[in-house]
Amino acid sequence: MIKRLVDVVLAASALLLLTPVLAIAALGIRLSSPGPILYRARRVGRDGRIFCMYKFRTMQVNHGTFTSRITAQNDPRIFTLGVWLRGLKIDELPQLINVLRGEMSLVGPRPEDPRIVEDYYAQIHLETLQAQPGLTSPGSIYDYTHGERLLDKSDTERCYVERLLPVKLALDTIYLRRSSLAYDVRIILRTVWVIVVSALGVRFFPDPPEMEEARGIILPTKQPGNTPIVPISSIQSPERR
Repeated sequence: MIKRLVDVVLAASALLLLTPVLAIAALGIRLSSPGPILYRARRVGRDGRIFCMYKFRTMQVNHGTFTSRITAQNDPRIFTLGVWLRGLKIDELPQLINVLRGEMSLVGPRPEDPRIVEDYYAQIHLETLQAQPGLTSPGSIYDYTHGERLLDKSDTERCYVERLLPVKLALDTIYLRRSSLAYDVRIILRTVWVIVVSALGVRFFPDPPEMEEARGIILPTKQPGNTPIVPISSIQSPERR
């Protein structure tokens, strides 16, 4: 209850304070690329419920033959302004609306595409679906600071599910096991710090403080065809299965 109250107050305050930034971003997208201003992404939330997550659109509407669900460094689908919006995480700000709607929290495991969950989540990974997904988390910070170096543009999705996704899920599992309001504040401050120093040119970051503990629970994702797929409609937290 306290976490939800804090989410609502901070999200509403942030939307008010950042209105000029949101307006400029929306205008820039409208002038930069034909298509809608917002991108509506289907994501898996708490207890496997699918919801619509809002982002500022940073890609061309016409993707051609490039259809990967994972975005790599120098992805040809991203238009010029979109690169800046993604680098500063401004594209994620519309998710404050999701927070107000009760679909997300400010801090929580990052929600994934339904097909990623259905095809690649192993049983242990379902633990991250016990909580409300968040705007930021240890896993999403790691993705921001280390992700590009782990992804091969020739097969982005395979690299993501084999190299990056298991680490993100382990880090977010550690977050859930330590969860507290004080910890949430530290995650928010870490997120702001990483974005600021990245904007100033820093490109290399140490492993997150959760990494040592997370290494003990990093397990490979499932491989489609080798393991029965868990239908999205049946995904629940482990205690409720």
